[in-house]
Amino acid sequence: MKEYILITGASSGIGYEMAQQLAAKKYHLILVARSGDKLTQMQTNLSAQHGIEVRVFVKDLSDTEQALALYQEVKEAQLVVSHLVNNAGFGGYGHFVETPLTRELEMIQLNISSLVVLTKLFAQEMLKRQNGRIMNVASLLSFLPFPYYSVYSATKAFVLAFSETIAAELKGSGVVVTTFCPGTVETPFHTPEMRKTNAMSANKPMSAQVVAAMGVKLLLKGKGKKLAGSMNWFLSNLPRVMPDFMMMNIKKNLASIKDN
Repeated sequence: MKEYILITGASSGIGYEMAQQLAAKKYHLILVARSGDKLTQMQTNLSAQHGIEVRVFVKDLSDTEQALALYQEVKEAQLVVSHLVNNAGFGGYGHFVETPLTRELEMIQLNISSLVVLTKLFAQEMLKRQNGRIMNVASLLSFLPFPYYSVYSATKAFVLAFSETIAAELKGSGVVVTTFCPGTVETPFHTPEMRKTNAMSANKPMSAQVVAAMGVKLLLKGKGKKLAGSMNWFLSNLPRVMPDFMMMNIKKNLASIKDN
């Protein structure tokens, strides 16, 4: 029976690069994103270059109804998902009292609610087969919640906590849940404001290709959680040795727009 790796947020950034690398390894793919044109182009190119089957589904997962529809359509097409990558997500930057509420509610729906929907439904299918792997993409900010990224930080803290607890529940079942925690990555994720922060100067973005390679390795063979890069691992452990008030002051400075 043909099996597929399903990647959400597949049309750009880490998701796009993971699709390229997995296709090169001859895995059949299900690609999900909002951009139908980009997905169709990826489908054509990857199928021709690597001789694999690529299926595409155009969905806006900031609407959880579309996450439910995605699962149903994959099931109706009788596609077996052996690996799920919950990569789709977006962030925002700014003072919480000034940022758009509707945008933040969409962020919560995408980063949390749709991720929970897809994890639950595909995990149930994997459990029936006693085999499967799910990788949820969290963030360095899961460990280091930053001012001016308040809602985004909170959503990614949820992803980490949720994924680790589900992994424990499913241990020994044949279904493996891992959590991938990138730091700053060179992708369209970053707004012009984000690029002006002290953090972007102090911790240069990693290339999406390099980070995606780490994600592919974790997805296929890894366990637990993985931080991308030794500097990000170091930063994630600072709260263990530094007082909270001092740590938050440092993070606020890093998240602030740098002086010219």
